[in-house]
Amino acid sequence: MTALDLSSPVAVVGTGTMGQGIAQVALVAGHPVRLYDAVPGRAREAADGIVARLDRLVAKDRLTAADRDAARARLRPVDDLAGLADCALVVEAVVERLDVKQELFRALEDVVGDDCLLATNTSSLSVTAIGGALGVPGRFVGLHFFNPAPLLPLVEVVSGFATEVAHATRAYETARAWGKTPVACADTPGFLVNRIARPFYAEAFTVYESQGADPATIDAVLRESGGFRMGAFELTDLIGQDVNESVTHSVWQSFFQDVRFTPSLAQRRLVESGRLGRKSGRGWYDYRDGAERPEPHTAEQAPPPAYVVAEGDLGPAADLLALIREAGVQVREEGEDNGTRLVLPGGGQLVLADGQTSVEFSDVVYFDLALDYREAGRIALSHSQDTSPRTVAEATGLFQALGKKVSVIGDVPGMIVARTVARLIDLAHEAVAKGVATEEDIDTAMRLGVNYPLGPLEWSRRLGGTWACSVLDNLHECDPSGRYAPSLALYRHAYTSDKRESTP
Repeated sequence: MTALDLSSPVAVVGTGTMGQGIAQVALVAGHPVRLYDAVPGRAREAADGIVARLDRLVAKDRLTAADRDAARARLRPVDDLAGLADCALVVEAVVERLDVKQELFRALEDVVGDDCLLATNTSSLSVTAIGGALGVPGRFVGLHFFNPAPLLPLVEVVSGFATEVAHATRAYETARAWGKTPVACADTPGFLVNRIARPFYAEAFTVYESQGADPATIDAVLRESGGFRMGAFELTDLIGQDVNESVTHSVWQSFFQDVRFTPSLAQRRLVESGRLGRKSGRGWYDYRDGAERPEPHTAEQAPPPAYVVAEGDLGPAADLLALIREAGVQVREEGEDNGTRLVLPGGGQLVLADGQTSVEFSDVVYFDLALDYREAGRIALSHSQDTSPRTVAEATGLFQALGKKVSVIGDVPGMIVARTVARLIDLAHEAVAKGVATEEDIDTAMRLGVNYPLGPLEWSRRLGGTWACSVLDNLHECDPSGRYAPSLALYRHAYTSDKRESTP
């Protein structure tokens, strides 16, 4: 089934920020657009707001005046649902309440034609549950746009339990014809982005709650080592702590309080105190006039070691050996095993984060995962109270010699980037195994929906088939609550990868 013809009218019900954005997308694509809102006069105000945004696009040479005038002529607010009778697609963007949405779509069924596609923009409710109120649920689909809809390319096309393939395909092709990047998704709590992204926030909050590091340091490591555009604390301040926590709580409840999605108590306290982020002036950070942004912890300069001994292959950190040599530090290679460690002149070991803690070993400093060790501007180190000061100084000086800032955090298993990426990989593999979406669509959704530097399955391929499972196994030993237990899907992936790699 192909996309809707451009002559087909599209309706948007609910004219808040998201509703106006969706209407603008359909309008600029070339459709006649109807606007309806239950509050009298609001649809007309929304139409004026959309036209004003089109005027700004013309002023920026992003839209011609002729196209603006044509779009304005195609835009019509209506006073009641009967004005939507000729529409081929109705997209709902009203309040996130199941009863309200169900009542709306029952009313729409009495108005629109039998071939009209009905869609919800819900981000947190079940598409199946909303569609369950309909007499013909097969034509009901989720079209989850991201805010601001005119700018962000991703649209999650969500099939409910009763959605017919032909209607989901039409919704998908229509979104693509509008210039969006659609991804197909089964109806699961959080869909793709809000489901798989939970560890990005949860693991940062856990490190903070464990007294491992402060928000500014955690954010800096996620950005400068992990390659994420924003850290978890600054991003939730931007989203709104109440909004982010509400999504987390919804996913957790929808998965029957699965421990892997447990909300953060620290974030709950932030919301209870009214510190909701940028919109309230304070969140994890202070945005009031005159407030200073806290700096991440950065270690003082230390001399580099004269040499390091590389025992075995450094795995995901193999690029470090070339960087160390380029920095003028001698590298002595010994051993044939597959360890991931460097031995420092004082005898201490420098080990890539693997989900264990320094306290379990003698004189060990862990270093965190980086998206690209050559490009990384900061590296996190962790050690126990029993690690010798000389080992800490040599490890710090080594990375500083490579041109990196160094943040020394507490002895947290899996550190910051490694534990986060391992959990993202796990949830992605599980989603594929359960038929929620394809690998390609998951990676696309996470890159475009939340600006990750790599999709989680791209991370998985880069790091090796067994890496995430090994890290989570070790984390699970440290915290046997079940939060870090690898999914069956990840276990199978790791087992088959290991079997392939060991076959001559």
